[in-house]
Amino acid sequence: MTMNIATEPKLQGKPIDEQGKKRPVRMVRWFIIVGLLLGVVVGGLVWFNYFRARMIAQFFANNRPPPASVSIAVAKSEVVPNLLTAVGGLAAVHQVNVTSDVSGRITDILFTPGAHVKADAPLVQLFDAPDQGDLANFKAQATVAQLQLDRAKQLAARQFGPQSTVDQAQATYDQALAGIAKTEAIISQKLVRAPFEGELGVRMVEVGQFLNAGTTIVSLTDLNELYANFTVTEKDSGSLKVGQAVRIAVDAYPGRTFEGKITTIEPQIMADTRNIRVQATIANPDHILKPGMFATTTVVLPDKPPVVTVPETAVDYTLYGDSVFLVTEKKEADGKSTLTAVRTFVQTGNRVEGRAEIVKGLKEGDRVVAVGQLKLQSGAAVAISTDPLPPVPATPPRY
Repeated sequence: MTMNIATEPKLQGKPIDEQGKKRPVRMVRWFIIVGLLLGVVVGGLVWFNYFRARMIAQFFANNRPPPASVSIAVAKSEVVPNLLTAVGGLAAVHQVNVTSDVSGRITDILFTPGAHVKADAPLVQLFDAPDQGDLANFKAQATVAQLQLDRAKQLAARQFGPQSTVDQAQATYDQALAGIAKTEAIISQKLVRAPFEGELGVRMVEVGQFLNAGTTIVSLTDLNELYANFTVTEKDSGSLKVGQAVRIAVDAYPGRTFEGKITTIEPQIMADTRNIRVQATIANPDHILKPGMFATTTVVLPDKPPVVTVPETAVDYTLYGDSVFLVTEKKEADGKSTLTAVRTFVQTGNRVEGRAEIVKGLKEGDRVVAVGQLKLQSGAAVAISTDPLPPVPATPPRY
């Protein structure tokens, strides 16, 4: 029996140690290739993003929006009217509720409601028949007393009568005259007359009504002149003087002003509000102003030095401050001039007749955008429009 003994084949080629060394070399070579590929990809992405951003910037740089068409105004230095505005009301210089001094029954109404009456014109007649009878009685007594007085004087002159008789006759005659005067006064009280010339109001009584003393018969108002009563702050009281001109505006006649003058300044300042009462007198020849009307009063103060002004439409009022778009001119690289609107913050003052005072931020001659600010951003290019500026409204808004 034969046995086959297996023997290990002999390794051919290089030793085992040399074959193990080839594997790390191949892995390093593989990592290097992968790293190079990743570097190429990342570099390509970075270059693409840079190229895209550069192209976008170049596109927008070469495609600027067209200049916005705006209306431009020039800042001017001018004397702005120095005005002090306040609110108040109108009151009549002469106004009463006509009443009777005595009580009595109304027998006749001698006026027409709403009519214009002269001073001392009769208005209402009260029942006065008893008083007329008393007047006739006193007149008769006065006649008899005068005759007796004349006889007593004649007798006393001839020494046929004592002086005491003359004195007694004189006293009787004077009593009769006093009774006549008293009765005539009572009769005159029962004929109610207008105390001054003016316009009558609504009739408050009827014929046959028993009128108590002090009951209103009709109102009487003199509309030739009115008082404008208003208040100003303690700070502004120092600039007011009697005789200064006052302009009055009322809601009933928009766009129209009425002239007057300050006639009274209250010498005391109200402790609760720290305001001072002022009264102006307004002529009312047309009788169109009525007592009780709400009035906006404007006191014309002495002029201030000239200030820089712009149209009121040029100022943008915001919570962050007042600003305007200042138009500046600059030259491009190609030599052409362009106009740019830059937002500039300013300090404003009063607004009068459609123009706003610029206390700080502008100088005379600066050009500002007056119309078209809503479509602008600071630094935007603009073009001057040929359209005229909007006119100042006849009735500017009140502030």
